[in-house]
Amino acid sequence: MQTLLPAGWKRPRGYANGVVARGRQIHVSGMIGWDGQEQFHSDDFAAQAAQALRNIVEVLACADAGPRHIVRMTWYVLDKREYLAALPAIGQAFRELIGNYDIAMTAVQVAALIEDRARVEIEATAVLPD
Repeated sequence: MQTLLPAGWKRPRGYANGVVARGRQIHVSGMIGWDGQEQFHSDDFAAQAAQALRNIVEVLACADAGPRHIVRMTWYVLDKREYLAALPAIGQAFRELIGNYDIAMTAVQVAALIEDRARVEIEATAVLPD
């Protein structure tokens, strides 16, 4: 995997502008802050984000992949202010669970998520090298 940073551009904080990877692709659907039994343990944004990240790691493990193979994430949040306020806790959970900021990421505020208690939904794409 190689991150892309055009010459003269400031390095983004917390993500990469682009990533090049070659291999078998793994597409993880939107994960929310419930466990594998579809039970929420918290309504806190940061706690739900951490659980969604744990869910992504567990799905990747089914393909013998891990966080190091993630090349892209899309975060869907209900409230950008809630997301921004939770960034320190999200960053800590991200470092513990994913450990790498060299991922192309997008965050989008949406009007609603399908599950009423969900505060965040995260999609991921990973690439296992050839």
